[in-house]
Amino acid sequence: MTISAVLFDVDGTLVDSNFLHVDAWSRAFAELGAPVDSWRIHRSIGQDSARLLESLVGDRDEEWTSRAKDLHSRYYREQAGRLRAFDRAADLLSELSSRGIRVVLATSAPEDELKLLMDVLDAGDAIHATTDADDVATAKPEPGIVEVALERADAAPSDALFIGDSVWDMMAAARAHVRAAGVLSGGVGPSELLEAGAVSVFDDPADLLGRIDGVLSGRRSA
Repeated sequence: MTISAVLFDVDGTLVDSNFLHVDAWSRAFAELGAPVDSWRIHRSIGQDSARLLESLVGDRDEEWTSRAKDLHSRYYREQAGRLRAFDRAADLLSELSSRGIRVVLATSAPEDELKLLMDVLDAGDAIHATTDADDVATAKPEPGIVEVALERADAAPSDALFIGDSVWDMMAAARAHVRAAGVLSGGVGPSELLEAGAVSVFDDPADLLGRIDGVLSGRRSA
């Protein structure tokens, strides 16, 4: 197996941000008079925002959903100072790049949020390309963002590996016919990631980096 590109989700995979998103959504829902338990929000993090909202608060009109998204973005940005990259995340990207592997950040985060994440990650020289919310109409678990990332990596699905932290990541990769590995750093358990399609599961970027030769050779690990 030859890997020419590794596609990364960012939130919860490379940057410790998932629980800031949970808090931001929780505050937004409470302000709009529709409080949601935090554990339910966490289980929805990583999927398309329209699907997230429908699954958590049901069918709402466009004005309500737009207000919820705006409040989430505001509360998330207010906490940007708490964002941090996971241990050795930048080293992982640099190691892959040094081996001639194209690294693409395959995220549907809005452009302003992606900038925050990239500033925290501080691995610009290792990143070949990125995606953001403007690239697709519907985010994960639909495969669009993975397919765009493949195009920007100039890679076939069989030559790429996707790394993510949620079941939505695994589902999107499977629909794009790309092998996927999961990390536990986003708060989802290994059995769920494997059942959703992950071929391997690692604790976090540091664990993945420590076993990178096995990852790139395609050996299964859990």
